[in-house]
Parts: sequence; C-alpha cells; structure tokens
Amino acid sequence: MKKMQLVVLSFLAFFLSCKEADTNIEINSPTKTTYTSETFDLSKDQRYDKVLGALVGSAIGDAMGASTEMWHRNDIQLKYQYITGLTPAVREQSPEGTWEHNLLPGATTDDTRWKYAMVKYFSAHGDALNPELFAKFISSYYGELAAGLSDSRIRTNPDLLDDQNEKIDWIKEWARVTLAYQESAEAYQRAQNRFYGGEMSCAGQLYTPMFGLVAPNPEEAYTMAYDHTLFDLGYAKDISALVAAMTQMAMRTQNMDSIINTATFIDPYGYQDSRLVGRISHATADASVKNVLRIKNLVLIDSLVAKDTLVFRRPEEFPGTQKEWVRQEMVYQLLEKDKKGIAFHAGEIWQILITGLQFGEGDFDKTMQFIVNYGRDNDTVAAVAGMILGAKEGYSNLPKALREEVVLVSREQIGIDLEALAKELVGP
Repeated sequence: MKKMQLVVLSFLAFFLSCKEADTNIEINSPTKTTYTSETFDLSKDQRYDKVLGALVGSAIGDAMGASTEMWHRNDIQLKYQYITGLTPAVREQSPEGTWEHNLLPGATTDDTRWKYAMVKYFSAHGDALNPELFAKFISSYYGELAAGLSDSRIRTNPDLLDDQNEKIDWIKEWARVTLAYQESAEAYQRAQNRFYGGEMSCAGQLYTPMFGLVAPNPEEAYTMAYDHTLFDLGYAKDISALVAAMTQMAMRTQNMDSIINTATFIDPYGYQDSRLVGRISHATADASVKNVLRIKNLVLIDSLVAKDTLVFRRPEEFPGTQKEWVRQEMVYQLLEKDKKGIAFHAGEIWQILITGLQFGEGDFDKTMQFIVNYGRDNDTVAAVAGMILGAKEGYSNLPKALREEVVLVSREQIGIDLEALAKELVGP
C-alpha cells in the first residue's frame, strides 16, 4: 500500500513540476494560403476567346470520341487505325448519346448538351448559384418535357413521341434526384444512392468544369462545383470539383504542371485528412503522372520496338515513331490494368484524364488523340480535357480545321451555337 502511495505521490510531483515549467515556446501550425495569388485580369476579348476555346475544345473532344464511345482500343484500331480528327458518328441514337442515327463528323453527345444547359443555368441565376436553384432548374426542365407529352400533335405523329421520350429518358435519372432533393433529406439520400444504379458515376464531370469559367479563382471554382455535385458519391464529388478548379487554373496559366497540381494543393474540404485512405483523387493523379514520366524515361531496346512485334504494332495513321507508339501502348496497358467495372466510373475517368494531360504535355492534338484512341468512355474524358486545354489555349489557338468544323456542325446540325453560348456567358 505504501509503495502504491509513493508511486502516486511521485507522479503528482512530476506532473506539478512540469506544470510549473514555462518555456514560453508556442509553435504554430502552418497557415494555409490560396493555391494561386496572381491577379486574374483578362480583357473582355481575351475572356471571350478563352471561354469559347473551352466550349469548343470540349465539343471537339466529345465529337472525336462520339463514334467510338465505349469501344476497346483494339476495335478502334481495326476500323480507324488511329483517330487523328473527326469521324462520322455512325451509331444508334440514344438518350445519353446522339439524338439521331448516324450523324456527320463533328456531332456531339450529352457531354456538350450539359455545357449548353449550364450556360442557361448561369444566365438564369447570375451570381445567385446554389444547389437549391440548380435542383429546381433541372426538375423544371424535366417538367416542361413531361408536359410536352400532351402536345396534340403527338396524337397523330408517333415520331414526335419518340423524340420527346428520348429527351425525357436522358434527364429523368437526374430529375429523380433533384425532385427528391427538394422534398427531404431522406428522399434525396435514397434517390442519390440509386442514381444510375447506385454506381459512382462521372455525373458531375459532365457539367462541373463550367464553374471554372465563371469562378474568380480555382478555390472558389472547387467549392461552387462541389456544392452542385448533387448526383455524385464519395470521392467522385472531390473529382468533380477538381476538374472545375483545373479549368479555372487553365484560364490563368499556360503551365500544365500548375494545372495538374491543382489536385495536390486545392482541398478545401479536407479529403487529404481522411484516416487510413487519404485523398484518393490525389493518389490517383500522382501515380498517373509518375507512370507517364517513368515510361517516357525508359531506354527502349531495338528488340522491343521491332516493326514485326505483335504486341507493339504501330497503327498506320499514328503520327509518331515506333518508339513513341511503344511508350503510348505501355501507358495504355497500365490504364487497362486499373480499369473499373464500368467505363463511366468517376475514378477511371479521372485517371485517364490526368494520364492524358500529362502524356500530351499541353499539346491539344496529342492529348485528344491519346484519350480518344484509348477508348472506354473516351468522349467524356476528351470533353473534360478539351475544356481544360481550350481554356488554356483559347479558341484562336485551337487546331483551325477542328474548331471550325465543330462550330459549324454544332450550330447547323446539333442546334447548339457555341459562339452564341460564349457571348452569353461573357456578357455584354
């Protein structure tokens, strides 16, 4: 007993002696600052050129992938060898795809329709952008389409019914979530978790890059986009917000490292602090960049790049050398090893995006071709990459033939005037 009392008294004495000690040392935790502090000051003409570049760049990516969406790269090589430009969108019409069978080169899918819808959302609400208004905006569009089913012309023209039903089929999954969001938290949770079967889809990435065109800095682009990711689950929300921040960063710099490093330095909601896992989007981006750098630094021996090698047979239309093709195919193989169960998984889209941007080193043609010829959900990945690179380069610096054909086909056949949208977004 005495021994126990002695231990207790010794502990108290030690504790009190420590408490009495006063070193006056107070080391503060680091203060986080914004990722970029540069002034974002563009003239109206410069802003219009970049906004139009982003819209057209995204549409180019969408159009380049429209004919081979969800294909495996081997099938792309069988039919096209290597896609370097626009190809006819020879495919069945579908709600998420083209709204007509077999369209001309330059035709686009739902990726471009979402950019159009976002401009209309921005125009309708100006600076008052919030998830409640966004939910109402989408559900109102669905309501208008549903009301259109009572059009008397449908009674005598079944083709009109087909057209209306296809538009409704496209938006109804989204409207189910937004209607539930406006109803209650419980209803929203149920609807969100069954969106496209409850898969962690790339839904947000179809429209969130647009916030990068209206936000004043990358951090605000992230938070604005994140607040509007009503359809995303888990780290898909982080990814959807990051592509907005990257687009905003591209509005202010030509440096690809700065654009890609957005995934490292912008984390306002603390994903990096997650225990055991950390920040999945950053880990994926970091690994993707390192994989590309590692393969580009390989010293390739002649036997590996021999022209008769079956594994690394270079497509006839590929514009580079045999060694360049071997390196590209090696990167493709790494991507394929990590592919998800569905091609439109947010994590897979993100991995291909960062890999493509790093591999292309800021070159628009090289990046688009890398992404499109890999296959999978290539139109969506290329649309996101095209918006980022288009914002970086501006319309005037995009490949002339591509930009002009896409603008023309979008206006004349798809019914989306990209130049008018850019003017609407920039304002008078």
